[in-house]
Amino acid sequence: MSRGLNWLQALAGGQALAGYPASVKVVDGTLGARTARYIAVVPDAENPFPRARNGEVGLLEGWALGQALDEVIAADRDKADKRVLVAVVDVPSQAYGRREEALGIHQALAGAVDGYARARLAGHPVIALLVGKAMSGAFLAHGYQAQRIIALRDPGVMVHAMGKAAAARITLRSVEELEALAESVPPMAYDIDNYATLGLLWETLSVDSIEQPSADDLARVRDCLSKAVADIGDSSDLRGRLGAPNREASSRVRELLRAQW
Repeated sequence: MSRGLNWLQALAGGQALAGYPASVKVVDGTLGARTARYIAVVPDAENPFPRARNGEVGLLEGWALGQALDEVIAADRDKADKRVLVAVVDVPSQAYGRREEALGIHQALAGAVDGYARARLAGHPVIALLVGKAMSGAFLAHGYQAQRIIALRDPGVMVHAMGKAAAARITLRSVEELEALAESVPPMAYDIDNYATLGLLWETLSVDSIEQPSADDLARVRDCLSKAVADIGDSSDLRGRLGAPNREASSRVRELLRAQW
């Protein structure tokens, strides 16, 4: 059982909705006084696409995420109090394979990204809770469009464009050399503290048992999620990501572009 599934079940309770592949779990529940939809991509040893059997986001997963989001947008279109969307993130990668490329994984994952973005712009508070790996295109498809990203503090919670072994092969370096570079180049690091300096995390949170959350862990995380919803308020943009020290140049470039425009 994966971290993502453990946290989804613990936070949301209830039964996963029917109509989705086994690798995508969707549960409607509550968050404080608000209704909420919790979504996770989980391992499925019987996935018909072998490259997506360990929690990767592939063709089925991309389209299913889009479906789960489209349903919420349509159902809540005329409601003043729209459902909170919580992406529970533990995804090691997008699914790499010839079949995935031939059948349009780029479109499937773009559909998921578009669903999250449209939900956010339609007034749904979108939060990503990182409980494990948030890697590569999988994180872009599932969680990266959130207005608030919360990460649990644990060595197993990592964010990066690709795994260390793959990055070492691509750059013709050893894993040890990459780790040494990461000490001076924050975007190359995998740990949450370095990632936080990029301004993309709203909060990092310590828990006692990340594999099997305790009652205290759940209370702490639910409280943090509720505070994130309150902090989002009526906003629908991602401008809160530009305040960190390592984003000063990005902020300045945006100011100059606005001035010239």
